[in-house]
Amino acid sequence: MPGREIQWNGPEQGSAGLRRMIGKSIVAKLGVSILLLVLAVLLPLGFVLNQLFTNFYFNETANELMTLTDQYADAISSVEDGQLDLYERLASLTGKELLVVDSSRIVVADSGIPGISEGERMSKELLSALAESAVQHKETVFVPGGAAYLSAGKPIYDGSGLSGGVFVLDSVTELNRSLAAVKQSVLLAGTGAVLLAIGFIFILTRKLSMPLLSMEKVTRTIAKGNLEARVAEGADDEIGSLSDAINDLAVELQRIQVNRRQFFADISHELQTPVTYLKGYAAALEKNLYQTDEERRQFERIIAQEASRLSRLISELFDLAKMEEGKIVLTMEAVDLCEITENVLEKMEITAKDKGIQLEFRRPDSVPLIHGDGMRIEQILTNLLENAVKYTGDGTVKVTVRNSGDVVETVVEDTGPGIPPADLPYVFDRFYRVEKSRSREHGGTGLGLAIVKRLTELQGGTVSVTSTTGKGTAFILSFSAMKEESV
Repeated sequence: MPGREIQWNGPEQGSAGLRRMIGKSIVAKLGVSILLLVLAVLLPLGFVLNQLFTNFYFNETANELMTLTDQYADAISSVEDGQLDLYERLASLTGKELLVVDSSRIVVADSGIPGISEGERMSKELLSALAESAVQHKETVFVPGGAAYLSAGKPIYDGSGLSGGVFVLDSVTELNRSLAAVKQSVLLAGTGAVLLAIGFIFILTRKLSMPLLSMEKVTRTIAKGNLEARVAEGADDEIGSLSDAINDLAVELQRIQVNRRQFFADISHELQTPVTYLKGYAAALEKNLYQTDEERRQFERIIAQEASRLSRLISELFDLAKMEEGKIVLTMEAVDLCEITENVLEKMEITAKDKGIQLEFRRPDSVPLIHGDGMRIEQILTNLLENAVKYTGDGTVKVTVRNSGDVVETVVEDTGPGIPPADLPYVFDRFYRVEKSRSREHGGTGLGLAIVKRLTELQGGTVSVTSTTGKGTAFILSFSAMKEESV
């Protein structure tokens, strides 16, 4: 039956989803993590870019100042040169300030630096620094309280020695203003990147949260008992795979619910049938409602058979309950699988003969012992053989024990009608029965094979089944062989 799809698209769900996203939901944590990651990348990157731009700009300006200083120093042959005013005008064209001093630190030319005028004496430290280094450039305040300049200076020599010096200056204020514009551009770019990241995170969290909230709604609906609810088909990714898993879970729960309901219906019938027989024939015996002694004995046989059937059913239910609660006790020891198989075949011989079924047993000369509970292994083999005899009208049931290296296998094969391929994956499920009407006719409850599988697994073994419709079925029991012991 196709499931009813439930999709998340209502405004009430949307507001709830937003509250979850803003709160402690996984998508909110993911969004914050991505945002922190973006900031962790952008902040150091912005700092590095700022340093690179600052250093590059100052270095380029300093190189330009030194080039101009060299050119002026080479061109000015003497501080007494009458062409100094020409250099002042030239300086105004380059956008840089010019300052020329003589050997007495007297300003002989300047391009109009605020606070400095021709004829003014500059500080002694200024020319001393020039004398120590052919070229220098640094941030200098020429006038106390005045503007700072990035400067490059070079001494001027004439035939008699040092005659003065020339400085080329560029305002640090202007440099900082240009750098501030660059920093603002970097900041705007970083802000834009953060906003884009926030937009991306918002889209991503919505894309993640909506299907997750849809899954939450469907799973809660399933938990309330509506097993027909289904998650809408998602994308081909992990979230889509989760949607498929929830839908598969719903299908499986639906199947289990149907089987469980069918089981309770079947088990009620199975309990009712022997109880009805017991009450009826017991009342007939009590009231002497029989004609002959043979008829009385027949009534007694029916009572005994139905009592045995009822006891078997109760025993199977009790075993399942113990295994479900993990309270079953196993006595593990070295077990001869061939010996146990022979004992079970001997007990089943009369039942098989009554149905015209031939039992065949094949075994190798030497079979290793296995580690298991002998009584429970006998119960497993009894269930499998009873099942094989029950569903074989006439023919042969073969039991084969074989040694496959480190594994000992027992194969129970019948020549019955077989199991349809659609039912084969479920034969070991609790409460599952193939062809329920025929199973009821043979007295089956759908518990025997579930008990077989569980008991086998508890002893470290495996059980599997193969079947061909119309030809028969084979059950294969496998147990690990014990070392250094054989029969």
